[in-house]
Amino acid sequence: MSKLRFRVVETAFKKKAATVETPAERPSEYFAKYVFNREKMFKYLPGAVYAKLTDAMDNGAPLERAIADEVAAGMKRWATELGVTHYTHWFQPLTEGTAEKHDAFVEHDGKGGMMEEFSGKLLVQQEPDASSFPNGGIRNTFEARGYSAWDPSSPVFVVDDTLCIPTVFIAYTGESLDYKTPLLKALSAVGKAAVDVCRYFNPEVKKVVAYLGWEQEYFLVDEGLYAARPDLLLTGRTLMGHEASKNQQLEDHYFGAIPTRVAAFMKDLEIQALELGIPVKTRHNEVAPNQFELAPIFEECNLAVDHNMLIMSLMRKVARSHGFRLLLHEKPFKGVNGSGKHNNWSLGTDTGVLLMAPGKTAEDNLRFITFIVNTLMAVYHHNGLLKASIMSATNAHRLGANEAPPAIISSFLGKQLTQVLDHIEESGNDDLVSLAGKQGMKLDIPQIPELLIDNTDRNRTSPFAFTGNKFEFRMPGSSQSIAGPITILNAIMADELDQFYETLKDASDFTAALHKLIRDTFSAHRRIIFSGNGYEDAWIREAEKRGLANLRNTAEALPTYLLPKNIEMLTRQGVYSREEILSRHEVHIEKYCKVIRIEAGTLVDMVQHGILNAVSEYEATLCNTIVAKHTAAPELTCHVESSLANAIGSLNEQLLEETIGLKTALETVSESFSPEQLLHYYHDEVEKRMDDVRRIIDKLEVLTASKYWPYPTFCELLFSV
Repeated sequence: MSKLRFRVVETAFKKKAATVETPAERPSEYFAKYVFNREKMFKYLPGAVYAKLTDAMDNGAPLERAIADEVAAGMKRWATELGVTHYTHWFQPLTEGTAEKHDAFVEHDGKGGMMEEFSGKLLVQQEPDASSFPNGGIRNTFEARGYSAWDPSSPVFVVDDTLCIPTVFIAYTGESLDYKTPLLKALSAVGKAAVDVCRYFNPEVKKVVAYLGWEQEYFLVDEGLYAARPDLLLTGRTLMGHEASKNQQLEDHYFGAIPTRVAAFMKDLEIQALELGIPVKTRHNEVAPNQFELAPIFEECNLAVDHNMLIMSLMRKVARSHGFRLLLHEKPFKGVNGSGKHNNWSLGTDTGVLLMAPGKTAEDNLRFITFIVNTLMAVYHHNGLLKASIMSATNAHRLGANEAPPAIISSFLGKQLTQVLDHIEESGNDDLVSLAGKQGMKLDIPQIPELLIDNTDRNRTSPFAFTGNKFEFRMPGSSQSIAGPITILNAIMADELDQFYETLKDASDFTAALHKLIRDTFSAHRRIIFSGNGYEDAWIREAEKRGLANLRNTAEALPTYLLPKNIEMLTRQGVYSREEILSRHEVHIEKYCKVIRIEAGTLVDMVQHGILNAVSEYEATLCNTIVAKHTAAPELTCHVESSLANAIGSLNEQLLEETIGLKTALETVSESFSPEQLLHYYHDEVEKRMDDVRRIIDKLEVLTASKYWPYPTFCELLFSV
């Protein structure tokens, strides 16, 4: 094993950047080359069909079967011109990834030959095996039928020789089995609720859209080194490894010069992403060595989620073509920053108004404050649910580690906005808000000038921070499907807006009621605002006084889904049924336990097949050296060899004992355990034993001569590019 290690390290340092051919066209010309967007629809579809399809996309109008046939024909004609031979329904099961079953455009022609065919029926619906994906008991093993159904709001695209059709995935009995279906429901709910509130300020508003911009962080590791680490291969993170003497202490990696091999990878990735209509914009080094970030321009929320799922798949493929392996795990290396996926979220109207952005007039700012206050209410009432939505076996390693948002969810607004809200809270003037004729509302605060965007510093420890015209939800993990937390975020916002609207709609004195509601709402929920250091122990004590949930780990967070208030809210908004909530809770627990079990089993194998033997071999070498020295010259001292042999011998015995204990813990999991008991068993028992095993291994790595150590070290993994 040690020979393999040295061979792959040597190879890694010799690799050069791959050549990437730059398209002759400008990016704006090849953008969405492989996407059946409106431009392609207009070209390949009859006018009447184009109008009905865009109506379905924009307004959710039903798509008639006859129209579906004509859409399919136009899609097929466009796709075959690109060399496409297959199609697939591209959906998002509860695996945090995507799934696809490819079928060829072939049918019997009745004359002994074949013909290429793609009908509306095939476009609209497919039948994957619903029991083969996590479903939390909704489908039994013997009940295989499930349906994928086309989501017209997500454009069809081409990858290689396959036409990919974004779809929802539902059970035969109608329950959702994916991330997209509840997301679409949540977006519909928040859109309707926001329109109702917006019409208090502008009756012309007919539609509100949720927008999202994600920031994808990731690590790159040379593929040879990756192959020599079974833990990276099987779990996506290093289960052992002593910290390198140098990692990120000098803060010299962040925004630094991009390594040439990585720059070639980024260039290739960006070209392919743009061709698929993903509007990637930003690339840079992140804080940790070999850590990087990619971010697009913000988009409509559903499309942004689709694009993030697609980019994660594309990144893996492109990385391999450049001799890398992509690490999306939230904490692949102990002792350096992990990877998150900040979600920048906002709402906007069909009249061109961004609801989370301050305006130039008092009327605009009153609308702005209304939506800010409602967001604060949503986060305050459901901070535990938001935390649960991002918790997993992998993200738990990152959160609260002085590098990512702490365990307690709070919101940061900045100095000026906080002062505005303070002023409103303290005001006792019922005429503070007054009608301004047909112009709308007038906010009579003369000492408050035009509100400016980004006029304050940012708080990097805030899990949910206002950043000028949006809120940045910093807790989602890098490997996670953001559909889950974004569904929850839009659902809780919809619920708060609904209650806000209901409170105002029958008010006899609307302006006075509006002012009082804003003032009272902020006063009751300002406890969610925190501008200090979220990592300080004092904040934990203060947050408890404020009634904020401190869910320190996944085992504590996941049961939050089942709180009666959360079930009632999610079912009231039509996002999930009670059965769907229960099933997802079971899926989350099941995945957590499986991930920990795989990690523990991998760690046991690496110890038994690699570490114990390597350390024993080195110990034997030390003992032979002692014997040889005493034989050759009895007067020679052997203090170094004796001390090392004793130290590593003792640690190796401890390692064997702890590894047996870990293996036994895995073997004694009872089938009688409930899901909740399993969740706590794997967290309290198995994970603790894994930590104990790791501590011993990391001590042994320092003491064992490098030539004997079987696996690539952190120094080699992080500084080989």
